[in-house]
Amino acid sequence: MIGNLETFQAELTASGFPPLVNKLAGADFRGRITTRDLGPLRLVCLDTPESACVGRERDASDGENLAIKVMARGRTRIEQGRGHAELGPADLVLLDPTRPLRFESTAATHVTMLVPRRELRIRPAQIDRLIGERIDGNHGPGALVSVLARQSARSATGFREAEALRSAAAVIELITVALEARLGDRQPSPDERLRNRIAGYIEARLADPDLSPPSIAAAHHISVRRLHKLFEDQPLTVAALIRRRRLERCRAELTGNGRTVTAVAARWGFSDPAHFSKIFKATYGYNARALMTGNRAQTTKTHTAGPEQDGDHQDRR
Repeated sequence: MIGNLETFQAELTASGFPPLVNKLAGADFRGRITTRDLGPLRLVCLDTPESACVGRERDASDGENLAIKVMARGRTRIEQGRGHAELGPADLVLLDPTRPLRFESTAATHVTMLVPRRELRIRPAQIDRLIGERIDGNHGPGALVSVLARQSARSATGFREAEALRSAAAVIELITVALEARLGDRQPSPDERLRNRIAGYIEARLADPDLSPPSIAAAHHISVRRLHKLFEDQPLTVAALIRRRRLERCRAELTGNGRTVTAVAARWGFSDPAHFSKIFKATYGYNARALMTGNRAQTTKTHTAGPEQDGDHQDRR
């Protein structure tokens, strides 16, 4: 959408950005904004003229997302928190939409990915250190995130729901790697190495119904108390991490095949269907059966479309 200043700012705020005041904008302001969703990710592509903006603080209740801003064209100087970033093409920066910010930019094209905080496995104190800091978009993990963001802004369409969820999970994992790399090149502590090894162990055994803190501790020759101590400053406890990753696998699978809710739940370690349904709805706000039913209805609609409808669908792709 191409709009004047008023409509552009309204669309920007509706997309999850803080309210902005552009000190250089006049009556001739023209900006372009394109928004696409990929699973839980929202990608917002902006084309803007030369700008000098101040963003006001948003209510903390609006803080579900963090933002990864990626430059595609032009240069920006941006300040938020204790961070000051000078961004050129391909560079990126982590921003918090609830906090005040200030930036000056040449005419530019930039892509912002809004990422749910809960999906990033980074502690709040580490996020505070990263806010407003430049991440190199030409080398290392940051370069992969930069390329993916710019490509996804153009091509994040035509995904089935399960494909979108799995693709978003891969992008979020890569963002986490890039942010962790920016925290420093220091060698991880022994506790960090062990915690990372345990996280990999959990990921590889999510389908094992016996996966639990005691079995994980035994496999790594440590006590259960020591295991919990390793994760005490992490966003999720060991048990909560297992549960969240299993729920994510279930959600992706329920949108992608014809298995029953009970079968999918059992495959990922939930032996009690009623308990699974309860925690699934508490986590996502809708029940698992509705997700599966909606997916089947969409599949049936696609398969029963007439020749003309099928042709239209192919044209849109």
